[in-house]
Amino acid sequence: MHCISLPSSHLLLHSPPKTTLKLACHVSPRMFFNDSATNNNSGSTNGFSLIKNVSKLLWGASLPPGILISTVRTAWTSTWQIMMSQLAPSDPSGAYTRPPSKFRLNPTAATTKLHLYVGLPCPWAHRTLIVRALKGLEEAVPVSVAGHGLDGSWEFKDVPDKDNDILVPTMDRVNRCRNLKEVYRLRKGGYDGRATVPMLWDVEKKEVVCNESYDIIEFFNSGLNELALHPGLDLSPVELKEEIEEWNRVIYPNVNNGVYRCGFAQSQEAYDVAVSGLFSTLDRIDDHLGSSRYLCGDRLTLADICLFTTLIRFDLVYNVLFKCTKKKLLEYTNLHAYMCDIYQIPKVAATCNFLEIMDGYYRMLFPLNPGSIRPVMPSVCEHEFLSRPSKRESMSSVGKRVQQVL
Repeated sequence: MHCISLPSSHLLLHSPPKTTLKLACHVSPRMFFNDSATNNNSGSTNGFSLIKNVSKLLWGASLPPGILISTVRTAWTSTWQIMMSQLAPSDPSGAYTRPPSKFRLNPTAATTKLHLYVGLPCPWAHRTLIVRALKGLEEAVPVSVAGHGLDGSWEFKDVPDKDNDILVPTMDRVNRCRNLKEVYRLRKGGYDGRATVPMLWDVEKKEVVCNESYDIIEFFNSGLNELALHPGLDLSPVELKEEIEEWNRVIYPNVNNGVYRCGFAQSQEAYDVAVSGLFSTLDRIDDHLGSSRYLCGDRLTLADICLFTTLIRFDLVYNVLFKCTKKKLLEYTNLHAYMCDIYQIPKVAATCNFLEIMDGYYRMLFPLNPGSIRPVMPSVCEHEFLSRPSKRESMSSVGKRVQQVL
C-alpha cells in the first residue's frame, strides 16, 4: 500500500486544535491500515480507508476546509467537461448533439449472409432486436450481444444464461473479436471512429452494412421477407407511412433523443429546453393514446417500437440518471398501459434484460454516476408488474392483431 505524504506547510495551515492532536497521539498508527490488518479487502478499498482516516485526523468531524472543497469542485468540473465532450458532443449552448451514423444502408449491397451486433442497454439496438424477433428473423440474422466495458466500450463476454427467457451478453459469434471496435477494424480500410450499436455486418465481405438503427429496422421489416418466418407482418404499411414519419418527426427529437438531451446537457439552459420538450411531448402522446391503441390506430408500427424502447427505460434509468424527474412514466395512465401492451406481445419481453440495461447506464456512464452504484430496480419495472393485463386490446377493432399474425 502506498502512503500519502503531505507537505509540512499544509499540515500547519490546517492542523486541528491541540486537544485533538493530544487525543490523536493515543491512537495506534495501525488505524491508517486497519482494513489491511484485519481482512483481505482490495487495494482500492484500503486506499479509500486510508483517505478516510487521514481526513478524520486532519479535520475531525467537521467538513473539509472551504479551499479544498472549491479546489476539488473546480478540478472535477473541468474533468467532467472534458469527459462529456467525448461522450456527448455539444453545441456552444451546451445542448447535446448526437453524431450522425457513419454507415447508412444500401439495400442493393446487402447480402443474405448477415450478422447483427447489439448491446442490450442501448435503445437504438433494442429496436432491431424487436423487429428481428417479430418478423421471425432469428435464424436468418444471427446476433452477437456485446456487454458494457469499464472504459465505456462494447465488449464480448461469455455470460452464463441463467434465464432462457431473456437475451444475455455473448461472445462474438462470427468474428471472435474481443470487443466491437475490433470488429469495425476488420472492414476493408479499417475504421477508427465510434464503434456503435446496432451494427449490421456482411459476413462474407467482412464489411459494415449499416449502423443506423432506423435503416436496419426498415430493412428487417420489408427487405428480408423471403427469409422471415412472419413475412405477412408489415410494421410500415404504405397507407400509414406518412403518419409513421410524422410521429417519428415528433418522437425522435423530443423523446428518443430528448432523454439524452436532458441527461447530457452541459448547461442549465440546454437542460431546461430539453426537459420542457420531453414532457410536453409525452403529455401530447398520452392524450392521443387515450383514444387510440397504438400511435397509428389499430396497427402496431415501427413508430411504436421506436417509442417503446425509450419508454421501457424511462422509470428504470432516465427518470433518475438523466434527470427526467418531472413525472414518472407510471404517472401517465395511457402511456404506461400502452408500454405494457407492447411488452406483452410475444417475443418482446425476451429482448428486455433490465439488469443489463441498468448496468449499462449506471456503471458505463461514469461522468453521470461517478460512484457506479446501481440503484435497486423499481418494482413497477419488474416483469411481473409489466405483465399485468393492460386491457388496451379492447380499444382495437381487430383485437390482438399482432399476436394473431405471430
